[in-house]
Amino acid sequence: MVNHEKIETAVRMLLEGIGEDPEREGLKDTPARIARMYEEIFGGMEEDAGAYLSRTFTAENNEIVLEKDITLFSTCEHHLMPFYGKAHVAYIPDGMVVGLSKLARTVEAYARRLQLQERLTAQIADALMEYLKPRGAMVVIEAEHMCMTMRGVRKPGAKTLTYVCRGAFEENQALCDRVFRMIGRD
Repeated sequence: MVNHEKIETAVRMLLEGIGEDPEREGLKDTPARIARMYEEIFGGMEEDAGAYLSRTFTAENNEIVLEKDITLFSTCEHHLMPFYGKAHVAYIPDGMVVGLSKLARTVEAYARRLQLQERLTAQIADALMEYLKPRGAMVVIEAEHMCMTMRGVRKPGAKTLTYVCRGAFEENQALCDRVFRMIGRD
C-alpha cells in the first residue's frame, strides 16, 4: 500500500535538495500529484498476477499461442527511471488456455513494480508455468531504458532484448526460433 504522506514528504525534500522551493506556485501540489502517480505506476506491487492466469478454458490446440507486441511501462529499480517497450508472450498449452487479455494483464501486473528487465521477463514466464501448467513458455521483452537515454551513456534508441524459455522451449531450439520468426526477430 502506497503511503502518500511519506511520498509527499520525500518529494518536498527532493525539491529542496535540488534547490527548488516546494511552496512556489508550480510545485505546491507536486508532492500530492507524485504520490497519486506512484500509487498508479506501482500498483502491481499489490497485485497477484496469478489471479489473471487462474481462469482457464479447455482447448485441444497444443501448438504455440503467442500474444505479441504487449506494450509495457516499468521503472528501473537502480535509477527509479522508466523503461518501456514490448513484451511477447508465448506458451504451448497442455489442454488449457487462458483468455488473451489475461496475458497482457499478467505483463502489466509485474511491470508495475520496481523492476529489472531480466527479472520481469523471468517472472512472467514462471507465472505462466505455475498457473497454466503449459508444456512450455517463452517470454521476450524489448525495451528502451531512460537511464541509458537521458543520463549516463545517453544513447537514445538503444534497446535491451531479454528472453526466457521454460519447458519445451528450453529443450527445443526450433520452437524458440519459430517464436522469434513469429514476432519478426529472425
